[in-house]
Amino acid sequence: MAHPAARDDEAVPGRRGHRHRRLRRVLTGLVAVVVALGLLVVGYGVAIEPRLILDQERIQARIPGLGPEWAGAQVMVFSDLQVGMWWDNTGMIERVVETTVAAQPAAVLLPGDFLYQSEASIQERVDDVTRLLEPLTAAGIPVYATMGNHDYAVGAVEELTTAFEDRGIEVLANEAVVVPAPGGGPGPGLFLVGVGPSSVGEAAPQEAFDDVPEAAPRLVMMHNPTTFPELAPGTAPLSVAGHTHCGQIALPLLSQWSYLGLTEEEELVVDGFAPPGYGAEGNEMYVTCGIGFSLLPVRINAPPQLLTVELRRA
Repeated sequence: MAHPAARDDEAVPGRRGHRHRRLRRVLTGLVAVVVALGLLVVGYGVAIEPRLILDQERIQARIPGLGPEWAGAQVMVFSDLQVGMWWDNTGMIERVVETTVAAQPAAVLLPGDFLYQSEASIQERVDDVTRLLEPLTAAGIPVYATMGNHDYAVGAVEELTTAFEDRGIEVLANEAVVVPAPGGGPGPGLFLVGVGPSSVGEAAPQEAFDDVPEAAPRLVMMHNPTTFPELAPGTAPLSVAGHTHCGQIALPLLSQWSYLGLTEEEELVVDGFAPPGYGAEGNEMYVTCGIGFSLLPVRINAPPQLLTVELRRA
């Protein structure tokens, strides 16, 4: 006598084939949904977040020894233009510069990586960068820069330095300058310390502080955040850095789980303020997301950023 299940299958021909076809349809639908979502995410990361969304972050910095004429002054920071990257982000650079000029800050800090490798000549790309930044100095805003690892990698440091200084942008290479007080006040100067990029062996943080009096108010600008732990205790009430692009592709609320955070071999602050214990006592660092790209012209959960630092007396 045949088993009842066997009789059922024989009584309804094609039942197993029907189940298999239904399972294939479900799996095909799931694959189609995943592919569609992937395309939406990629489209957002290529065409929307980096091109249309600007994160205008604001922080306060309490600076020991800061003169009263500096209290409430604003310093604006943006980094990593990466001009010359395929499908680079020049439209956003123009927007950032326009927004900065409208704000009329006391100073603008540019922590490096102005260029990316390119098939065009170095001088052509240098001209592109200076054209994009020219409205800042034309508006009479003091502008300061350090070079980044890409600027060294493409061999453009000399050309960039010459072009910047010809247009009033002061380039700092492991050295410090006094930033003029807002309104030309006579109070104690604010020192700006600029440190070279450590990733190409150009950082000399101790040398950069040589001309800074011990009790003088100061800000520190560097390209690589990994330089920050080398700063002596109490020498950097606020440092700003770039380089990381905030991971460029990061999980929401978990920037350490970004592409960069997961692939770097050394401990690295990817985004925002350095956590307690990273760096010496009395020092603080903020890592800005930059504007451009590395490897791919995409940003997901790491939009271009314009940082405004409001200075306060400690």
